[in-house]
Amino acid sequence: MPKELKGSCLCGQIRYKILGPLVGVLNCHCSMCRKSHGAAFRTRAAVKRADFQYLEGENLLTRYQSSPGEHRTFCSVCGANIVTEFDADQEWLGFALGTLDDDPGVKPQRHIFVGSKAPWHDITDDLPQWQAMPDS
Repeated sequence: MPKELKGSCLCGQIRYKILGPLVGVLNCHCSMCRKSHGAAFRTRAAVKRADFQYLEGENLLTRYQSSPGEHRTFCSVCGANIVTEFDADQEWLGFALGTLDDDPGVKPQRHIFVGSKAPWHDITDDLPQWQAMPDS
């Protein structure tokens, strides 16, 4: 991973940087991620909150509690999803890789919630698949 990763929302008004590693990279096929991203799945990683810093536009963030204790953040102007915040574990953020402007140097390691994947999408890679959320 590069020393520093930078990213932004679709309209460019929210900009951020990441100074630490991205871990647990995966493709989530749950219905909430599909609807939130308007795609067959969401590619995400975990990043320590201390390693994630907004550079501009944090005041434009809107939060939506998609599940009890899970808050998705997105740009109030363009709707781009940025991070998911967790009440139960405030040290980590769920981070949407699609908003990166830089190559993160990591790739998905598995698919989760394939039991609810879009019926029009076929998974064509050899990554492990989990019907729901794995224990670890």
